[in-house]
Amino acid sequence: MSHAATTNELHASSSHTDSEPPLMAHGSVLQLGIPNGKIAIWLFLGSEVMFFTGLIGAYIVLRFGQPAGNWPQPHLTLNVPLTAVNTFLLICSSVTLVWGLQSIQAGQRAKGNWGLFLTTLLGAVFVGVQAYEYYELWIHRGLTASTNIFGSCFYAMTGFHGLHVFLGVIAMAVVTLMGLAGKFDTKHYAAVELTGLYWHFVDLVWIILFAIVYLM
Repeated sequence: MSHAATTNELHASSSHTDSEPPLMAHGSVLQLGIPNGKIAIWLFLGSEVMFFTGLIGAYIVLRFGQPAGNWPQPHLTLNVPLTAVNTFLLICSSVTLVWGLQSIQAGQRAKGNWGLFLTTLLGAVFVGVQAYEYYELWIHRGLTASTNIFGSCFYAMTGFHGLHVFLGVIAMAVVTLMGLAGKFDTKHYAAVELTGLYWHFVDLVWIILFAIVYLM
């Protein structure tokens, strides 16, 4: 092989290497173009799916494993109408969050900030209503975690979910303050998007819990 041929091959190899985009350690995972933050939140939500699946599965097994008449009827024990309204408010919070994110992406900061604020407000109302429901159940209906298996399951499932919503409200409040400070625009809105993934997941879990615990 001639020296000229060898030089051409090395030059071609170098050009090919230079044309390949470098792997991004901080911006995205390898060459998939998926931000690391989004991968992280999906992994976190995957672990949350397994956590709530265990709780819901245990509840269903215990619910249908009890003799007939030993399990309290939800409409006689729980305040189903109040929780139905609270569920509607939580669903509305997902709608306002989508509206806020889309507004930010469209360059409409004022509307985007309103969407974030309304989401935070509706989430806080949900937590407040749930706290009132607990008070009513403890004081007026005598349902505690030690009353029966239903009480233990009810507070374990709704309590853990309520904690997730509470943490979500804190995250939304931070994101709202960031929006008011002008941190988001048409190209920079990752914090809103990632927080939104968590918020939508929490909303979906509650719809399942409401159907199983309050309506089944």
